[in-house]
Amino acid sequence: MANQKEALLWSVALPGFGQFLNGKLIKGSVLLVLEFLVNIQSNFNEVIISSFQGQIKEAITQTDYQWLMFYPCLYFFAMWDAFKDAGGGKDRFSFLPFVFAAYVVTVGCIYSSKFQLFGLLLGPVWLPMLCVIPGLALGIILRVIIRKVIRETAGQ
Repeated sequence: MANQKEALLWSVALPGFGQFLNGKLIKGSVLLVLEFLVNIQSNFNEVIISSFQGQIKEAITQTDYQWLMFYPCLYFFAMWDAFKDAGGGKDRFSFLPFVFAAYVVTVGCIYSSKFQLFGLLLGPVWLPMLCVIPGLALGIILRVIIRKVIRETAGQ
């Protein structure tokens, strides 16, 4: 079995790879097939290329948002699952940063064709990527608050 960070980082590279590393071949295969399905149906590789080349309006028109909205949950679930299977996530609320990142990135996808930051349209790659930070932060803060409330409640 892989170590937690290794499994997590392989899942960042491609959903399913962390599961393969952990010896979960069926789960890894399902995640990999879902990754390819969502990627192809959303036209995500073309969207990434256009975005990296600064062609944001073209990226927006290339995007199938109905499919792209599945991507954040698939992506963050694969990361969480690989991390947990490798022995991470022992705390019962350690999933929260992954869940909130998936949620906030999905909201970023929804608004990516219209939302501007300092007058700059970021599009379906850059805005969701920026949304990872507040999503993780929100999940971490919520985890800390819940753990504190439980400790205080148990102490009474």
